[in-house]
Amino acid sequence: MTSLSVETLAADAVEPITSAGNAQLGIAVLAGIAVIVLLITKFKMHAFLALTIGSLALGSFAGAAPAKTIASFTTGLGSTVAGVGVLIALGAILGKLLADSGGADQIVDTILARTSNRAMPWAMVLIASIIGLPLFFEVGIVLMIPVVLLVAKRGNYSLMRIGIPALAGLSVMHGLIPPHPGPLVAIDALGANLGVTLALGVLIAIPTVIIAGPVFSRYAARWVDIKAPEKMIPQRPSEDLDRRPSFGATLATILLPVVLMLVKALVDIVVDDPEQGLQRVTDVIGSPLIALLAAVIVGMFTLGRAAGFTKSRLSSTVEKSLAPIAGVLLIVGAGGGFKQTLIDAGVGQMILEFSENWSIPALLLGWLIAVGIRLATGSATVATISAAGLVAPLAADMSTSHAALLVLAVGAGSLFFSHVNDAGFWLVKEYFGMDVGQTVKTWSVMETIISVVSLAFIMLLSLIL
Repeated sequence: MTSLSVETLAADAVEPITSAGNAQLGIAVLAGIAVIVLLITKFKMHAFLALTIGSLALGSFAGAAPAKTIASFTTGLGSTVAGVGVLIALGAILGKLLADSGGADQIVDTILARTSNRAMPWAMVLIASIIGLPLFFEVGIVLMIPVVLLVAKRGNYSLMRIGIPALAGLSVMHGLIPPHPGPLVAIDALGANLGVTLALGVLIAIPTVIIAGPVFSRYAARWVDIKAPEKMIPQRPSEDLDRRPSFGATLATILLPVVLMLVKALVDIVVDDPEQGLQRVTDVIGSPLIALLAAVIVGMFTLGRAAGFTKSRLSSTVEKSLAPIAGVLLIVGAGGGFKQTLIDAGVGQMILEFSENWSIPALLLGWLIAVGIRLATGSATVATISAAGLVAPLAADMSTSHAALLVLAVGAGSLFFSHVNDAGFWLVKEYFGMDVGQTVKTWSVMETIISVVSLAFIMLLSLIL
């Protein structure tokens, strides 16, 4: 799952870097993934190096020239870091401000005081769903991580019991609900009604997020019983603080980027005129970069200054926030490089060619095509765009409700089984301090549950509507 700027790059039509046939490409994909998994699990190699070597191996097995493989990998790495890296850095600064000022403690203490142990996973899925409505997945992650880790640590919860509901809320919003880029592109490609799609998407999202979040987290916590990783937990502020920010000021600071992006989305829907002054303004202030930057600047006053920080203390806080995320940035970037190598090798096109002659219902066809492209490329939005384009002719004779359901079926398929070629996989792995196997048993299974459960409710609604 990557931001719109990255996905747009990835989705652009490119000349394949190899003329290999489908059989050779399929073998190359399996071999590339196997190299990555083997290097990490058997030889304990750092994920950044494993992803780099796996990408080169993929290109070699596919018969691509080394120079073209290197160019694809570096392009994917660069575009991923450009689209996601700055957001992760800004999120880390905001998280450090929250932690050092005592703001994160204030939120956690308030949540723990007002929420029972049994209700905590439900509180987390609700908060994540609200925050995730207008945000890219990565932005939601960096905003939620400090709260998730502190709640898990302070309340002595299994990290999976708290983290899975939060991830489920963010992921369901990303895949099914406009104004996220994937659903919006599919709505446009299929000529669906945005309002109907939004309404049906919310209707399907509610039971889906409950099953994949609070319900599944019970089993995930048994399979992977881990605590919040100490190196990623925002530390308690030093005892020399005389005061800490209020709950209201802290919550307002966290929600500021959410509100700015939501305003942009609403103006885009209502105004829909790029030349109109209001939309120009909201396009700027509602972009993820500006929205998070604004939150960081505001946080320096509402959090740092409110806790009595001097200018030098604020500067030190910002500097210390960036060192722990260096490894995360490199791994996420390398994941993007591997994804781009897959796309440039023509794997997405191979999946489309395989699916052209499938004689199955349109909703299931859209889901299956999106699943195939998602598994091959690791990109939810690329899967959505490609699948929507392929099944678009089928939507011409559909009713309004069924066209909306086709959009949601494609979106659901695009979330299926995130694994080593998805930058989001590595983001979750590093933030939660898990190994590859643990990430598959929790994050990857959760994504699959979201995809399958969503499809089940979509097919059910198609019989009723």
